[in-house]
Amino acid sequence: MGYLAAYDKLLKHGQTHLLRYYDELHEAEQEQLLKQIDGTDFSVLSSIGNEVSKKRGVISPLKAMESREVYAQLEEFAAIGIDAIRKGRVALVMLAGGMGTRLGSAHPKGMYDIGINRSVYIFARLVENILEVVELTGVFPPLYIMTSEKNHTATTTFWEEQDYFGYDKEQVTFFTQDMAPASDYEGKVYLESKGVISTSPNGNAGWYSSMIKWGLTAAAKAKGIEWFNIFAVDNVLQRIGDPAFIGATIYANTDAGAKVVKKNARDEKVGIICLEDGRPSIVEYYDMTDELMDAVDDKGKPAYNYGVILNYLFRMESLDAIMARKLPLHVVEKKIDYLDANGVTVKPDAPNGYKFERLVLDMIHEMDSCLPFEVYREWEFAPIKNLTGVDSVESARELCLACGIDL
Repeated sequence: MGYLAAYDKLLKHGQTHLLRYYDELHEAEQEQLLKQIDGTDFSVLSSIGNEVSKKRGVISPLKAMESREVYAQLEEFAAIGIDAIRKGRVALVMLAGGMGTRLGSAHPKGMYDIGINRSVYIFARLVENILEVVELTGVFPPLYIMTSEKNHTATTTFWEEQDYFGYDKEQVTFFTQDMAPASDYEGKVYLESKGVISTSPNGNAGWYSSMIKWGLTAAAKAKGIEWFNIFAVDNVLQRIGDPAFIGATIYANTDAGAKVVKKNARDEKVGIICLEDGRPSIVEYYDMTDELMDAVDDKGKPAYNYGVILNYLFRMESLDAIMARKLPLHVVEKKIDYLDANGVTVKPDAPNGYKFERLVLDMIHEMDSCLPFEVYREWEFAPIKNLTGVDSVESARELCLACGIDL
C-alpha cells in the first residue's frame, strides 16, 4: 500500500492523525506503518456505542456427559476417536499468542519453564501430552499454533531451537492472529510509537478467521480435516487430541464439544456451560448471579456446576456456517499505552479507551449443539495465570507432581 492509498483509507475512517509523524520516520519504518494500515480493520470502530448487549437470554441447564457415563463407554468412544485421528480428520490448534508478563517474563507464555529438577517449558509439557496420542494412534495430527505479532518470531525461533519438542515439524504450522486497533473513547486510534499503531489481538475467537486469512482452512479441507481441537496454551495438564473426547462428540453428532470440570466452589472463576434461549452458551463467572449459583436440579445438585477449560472440538462445517454471519464484537475498556500530542509515551493508571474482541464463547452460542464432556480436574486442569496462589505456576507444579509427571 502506498502513502496516498493509506491516507484515503484513514480518511474514510477519520484516522489520518496516524500519519502525523510519517515524515520523521526512516524509509523502513514508513513501509512498516503503511503495511500496518493496510492490514488493520478500522471498521470495528463503528461498534463504539453499539456494544454487544449485556442482557442475557433465558438461561437453563445443559446436561453434561458426566465422567461415569464417559467411562461406561470409554472403549467405544476412544475407538471412534482413534479412527478419526488415523484417517486424518482431526487437527489441533494451540492458542499461544500470549506473553508471560504476569509470570514476570518478557517471553511468550509457552516459553516459561515450570521445571524443578529439569527444564520443562509450557510448550514442552503440552507436546508431551499430545505425544501420548501419537504413540496410541501412530499418527502426528496436524498442529496449528496461533501466535501474535508480539511473540511470533520468538515462538517460531524457540520451537526450532528445541527441535519441535519431538513433534514432527512437517505437521506443525504457525500463523499469526489478526489484530484490532485500540482507540480512545471517541474512537480515535492510538499510536504506540511514531511509526506503530496501537493494536491488540482480536479475541480468542479470532483463531478461525485468522486461519481463513492465512489460507489454512482451505488447505485443511483439501487434506480431509473435519474437526479442530482448539486449546489454550496455559493449561499444562489438559489432554489434547483426546480420542475419547473426539469419539464422544462424533458419537453424539453435535456441532461442538467442550471439556468441562465440576466447579470446586459455587463462585469459582470459570465460565459455566448452559443453554441460553435453547442454544448452547457460556456464562462467564463475573456474570453469574446468586440465583444461578444457588440453583439446583431435580436431584438437589447444583444446576450450573460445570466450568469450561478452553479445550473445545469444533466441526469445520459448522464453523464455516457461523463465519458466514458475523460474531458479536465485544468493546472492552482497557488501559492502553499511547503516544501523546507531544510525542511522549503515556502509561495510564486507569482505563483510557477500548479494545475490540470476538470470543470463543460466542462461537459456542452460535452452534446448534454442543456436548459438555466432563473430565477430572485433578488430571486435566492446571491453568497457569499467575506466578503464585490460585491457578499459578505453584499450583500447576503441585498438580503435575500429583499426576506423576517428572518436573
